[in-house]
Amino acid sequence: MLPYPQIDPVALSLGPVQIHWYGLMYLIGIGGAWWLARRRLAGFAPDWDNEKLSDLVFWVALGVIAGGRLGYVLFYELEAYLNEPRLMLQVWKGGMSFHGGLIGVLLAVAWFARRQGVSFLALMDFIAPMVPIGLGAGRIGNFINAELWGKTTDLPWAMVFPTDPLQLARHPSQLYQFALEGVALFVILWVYSSKPRPTMAVMGLFGICYGVFRFLVEFVRVPDAQLGYLAFGWLTMGQLLSLPMILIGAALMAWAYRKEGSKA
Repeated sequence: MLPYPQIDPVALSLGPVQIHWYGLMYLIGIGGAWWLARRRLAGFAPDWDNEKLSDLVFWVALGVIAGGRLGYVLFYELEAYLNEPRLMLQVWKGGMSFHGGLIGVLLAVAWFARRQGVSFLALMDFIAPMVPIGLGAGRIGNFINAELWGKTTDLPWAMVFPTDPLQLARHPSQLYQFALEGVALFVILWVYSSKPRPTMAVMGLFGICYGVFRFLVEFVRVPDAQLGYLAFGWLTMGQLLSLPMILIGAALMAWAYRKEGSKA
């Protein structure tokens, strides 16, 4: 068993102001995505300047935060937040939904693409390879917060999390998700998008890979206590939300290559 590193969730205290690692992870994810987007910008929109790219990053970040928080409220704890609405603003304590954030990003990008007169689908293909940076950083934030831990196990890398009232050795599922949704997904998308691909193919591959990775990790992750298992006695909310991503991603890739083939 590996010892859990005791990391204070508060990275820095300045009087009454506390800066949490969870919030810093979002800044790292957004900053890393912006830096990588600058490197790839010439291949997507050579006429864009840094100001236009910064505008895109701003709206995407807004979609991530607003959509992620609202998605968590709607998908996971609607009743609790209706009883105490002020909790919706306490994002530093966790409680963000990837699937809600994805919806927020799609809406933000659709608005930005229409405003700039560019293809929404092409813009999503451009953005998709940068998303794993934020996903990976967010999972590290979950690990530091000692939240979203896994089921009990006797594997040698199991950990006892300080937030676990039972103090049992568990899968460090946050690190599994960091490795899959962050590192592996980034490598797959970066390599795949390094060559010209049909429009929609990159975003389609993102949907397939993220959906599959999330679906698999949910088998060793403890389901949300307030929800438990929702279907067939073993499907979690994360799995139910990921299944449409896999299907839509596969449909987008099939459509992309069919359109490409029809042009040949």
